Amino acid sequence: MSPSAIPAVMQVPAFTGGGKISICKKHVSQPGAGELLIQVKANALCGSERWQFYNGTETTPGHETAGVVVATGSGTKTPVGTSGVIFLMDFCGTCRSCRLGFTQQCLAKRGDMGFNRDGGYGPYELVHENIFFPIDAGISLTEATLLLDIMGTSGHAIQRAKLIRSDIESVLVAGAGPIGLGILAMLRILLGKDIPVIIADFVDYRLKLVESLQGLPVDLKHYNLQDGLRHHGLTSPDVAFDTSGKAAARRACLDVLAQRGVLVCVGHGEGLNLTFSQDLIAPERAVLGSEYFRYDELPTNLGYLQQNRTYLTQLITHRFPIKDVQAAFELFFSGSSGKVVVEQ
Repeated sequence: MSPSAIPAVMQVPAFTGGGKISICKKHVSQPGAGELLIQVKANALCGSERWQFYNGTETTPGHETAGVVVATGSGTKTPVGTSGVIFLMDFCGTCRSCRLGFTQQCLAKRGDMGFNRDGGYGPYELVHENIFFPIDAGISLTEATLLLDIMGTSGHAIQRAKLIRSDIESVLVAGAGPIGLGILAMLRILLGKDIPVIIADFVDYRLKLVESLQGLPVDLKHYNLQDGLRHHGLTSPDVAFDTSGKAAARRACLDVLAQRGVLVCVGHGEGLNLTFSQDLIAPERAVLGSEYFRYDELPTNLGYLQQNRTYLTQLITHRFPIKDVQAAFELFFSGSSGKVVVEQ
C-alpha cells in the first residue's frame, strides 16, 4: 500500500458499554522513529475483553492481532508488505527482565495493546517494531492469531509447570474456554498424545471440542471434579491448570492434586485460600502464576503451527467480518464457540 492510499481517518468499533458496540472515527497515526503502521487483517476475541464489552472503554480493544506492515518509521528494518502478529505487551527491551528474555514481565512497559493503547479491532494499529513478529506467507493471518493467546499463553503455562514437575503423567484443566482448549492442544504437541488430559466445564459446546481435540471432558453439571476424574480412571493429576479465575475451581484443583503436584493459575480473577502445611508443605506442592508468554517463544511456536495446522485450526470455530463484530462478541460470550476471529 502506498502512503497516499492510507486514509487520514478510519472507522473503528466503539465499545460503549452494556454489551453494545457502535462505530466512531479516529485518526490514523503515522509511524514515528522505531514504529510500524499495521493494516489489521484478523483479530481473535478474548475473555479478558469481557469488561470492555460490558463496561465500555475509550481505547480500541484487540490484542490478538495479525496484519500487514503498510508504513514504517525511521530506524526500522521491517519492509512494507511484511505479514505478522503483534505481541500484547509493548516491552522496553532494555530493562533487567527484557535482557533476560522475560518480555512479559517488562519493568518499564510502554503499554498493553488493546487495553491502554489502541488495538486490533480498528483497521490500522500503530506499534513499536520490537513487538511485531513476522510470519511466513504460507500461514494465513487468521491462523496466525493462534500464535498469541492460544499457543503462546498456553505453551508458556506448560513450561512453567515443567520447571517444577518434569515427570508429568496426567493433567487437569479447569475451564474449557479458549485458553483451556489451548493448553490441551499444546500439551498434545509438547508432551504427546498418551498423557491423559482432563478438562472440566459446564458448557456442552466446549466439552465437545475437548473430545475433538483428544481430551477427556468432565461435565460439571453431572459430576464434581473428584468423581469426574474417577470416571476417566484417575484420582490425582500431577499438574492442574486453572483458566477460569474462579476461587472454587482453584480450590477444587488443589484438593485433588497429587503429591509434588503443581497448580498453575492462568486465569485472572478471584483468589485462593491455603492451609500451608496441608496444601503445600507436607505434599510438597507448588502454586504458580503464569502471565502471557515471552516474545522469544514465538519462533518455536510458529514451527509448531506449521507442523500442526490441521489440528490447531480446529480451535478457530467461528469467523466474522469486522462489520459483524457485535454478533461475534455476543456469540463468544454465550460460550457456544471456541476461538472467534474477526477479519478485515
